[in-house]
Amino acid sequence: MAERILLIEDDPRLARMVDDYLSEAGFRVVHAATGTQGLMLARREAFDALILDLMLPDIDGLEVCKHVRARDATPILMLTARGDAMDRVLGLEMGADDYLPKPFEPRELLARLRAILRRAHATGAGPSTVLHFGRLEIDKDAREVRIDGEARSLTSYQFALLLAMAERAGRVLSREAMFDLVKGETIEAFDRSIDVHISRIRAAIEDNAKKPRRVITVRGAGYVFAKAQD
Repeated sequence: MAERILLIEDDPRLARMVDDYLSEAGFRVVHAATGTQGLMLARREAFDALILDLMLPDIDGLEVCKHVRARDATPILMLTARGDAMDRVLGLEMGADDYLPKPFEPRELLARLRAILRRAHATGAGPSTVLHFGRLEIDKDAREVRIDGEARSLTSYQFALLLAMAERAGRVLSREAMFDLVKGETIEAFDRSIDVHISRIRAAIEDNAKKPRRVITVRGAGYVFAKAQD
């Protein structure tokens, strides 16, 4: 089956050229002329990779990249007419997999696209080390929690608690069960310390820590990590 590429590019002539060239190479290309349209398509449909222009008429390509990366690990090839090296650095830091300045040769675009797809397939061969819950990412290897791509500060013990809950999303865990799940971590406190750590986790990942929607208290039973949010 042909791999599906989402092209987010406001220049109609360039978009047609890329569409024609990639279609001849066996890809299926879906074109969005604005960042808003591209984000809508990325949320609604599955794509094997994104080709993203940095300079869009409505939303900066860096913002589009950040929002896409907050949801999943779809490979992103960023295009730009700006030659500033800082743009390249920012794009890669936002989660882009590669960067191609305009003007470019279609053959180089194709080669770079195939390269990021190969890397994605190789990475996907093993179990994912990043858990995705909407805007929330929990990176097990890096031991890092991110909201919309921005790292949030947690201690090692708090990270272990959050990961234990997230890996058992939808299950109510008692305080004793949670303590047992992270007993290999350095003990930072005793007794009802779990409650203190949960409050700090909420402060890091919830929009409103006083009205949590991700880490929910089940009165008399413990806590549950919500799989999805409204």
